[in-house]
Amino acid sequence: MAKQVLTFANGETISYLLERRSRRTVGLKITTEGLVVHAPKRIFEFQLHQILQEKSNWILSKLEAREANQIEKIEWVDGEHLLYLGQDIQLKLVSNVKKSTRFENAELVIHAPEANDHKVCSRMVLMWYKKQAFLDFSRRLEILSAKLGVPTPPLTLSNAQSRWGSCNSRGEVRLSWRLLQAPPNIINYVICHELAHLKQMNHSPKFYAVLESLFPNYKAAEKELKILSPQLHRM
Repeated sequence: MAKQVLTFANGETISYLLERRSRRTVGLKITTEGLVVHAPKRIFEFQLHQILQEKSNWILSKLEAREANQIEKIEWVDGEHLLYLGQDIQLKLVSNVKKSTRFENAELVIHAPEANDHKVCSRMVLMWYKKQAFLDFSRRLEILSAKLGVPTPPLTLSNAQSRWGSCNSRGEVRLSWRLLQAPPNIINYVICHELAHLKQMNHSPKFYAVLESLFPNYKAAEKELKILSPQLHRM
């Protein structure tokens, strides 16, 4: 993606990310990084500029809403609140010569000589989340693949900020480790969405028919994930 600058007719200037794809229309979305524009490879600059100007009210209102809903980043201090499988847990820092991380009684306990060092603490917490995410997602992927009647696909974790999951043409599934913070039904929904691509590598009505057969309440889960997304991106 290329970083671009856009000046609206009212003089307001914003930066956005531009990605050119093999598509016919211009797609706009607001992510944690701001405005992302997906444009056809052959569109002229003046045409793209005109479209963005026409959508200025929508873009600015969405960016304002994003700012209003901005959630403060995690402070890596004792007592900080975290999310784990949809539950509120607390971070507990303990100075100890030996490093360890364990979860018990709704507390994520970090033992380290430099436990109060924010960089050390954040690194240990993220390592724990990623390890647990792989174990948790692998188990769910195996169960839901069997339900769909397909072999369990290879799983890798993603650090993507704007996509919760993906499935490529080789049948490999990637899931954001940040999903471990979400309630189990949301994790299951994202996995089902990617597994449905093993049957239909598109977002056609046939794809949604497969998804609905695997996860009937997918529309409600999709809305819930959008609302929850800012909180999941705290980490």
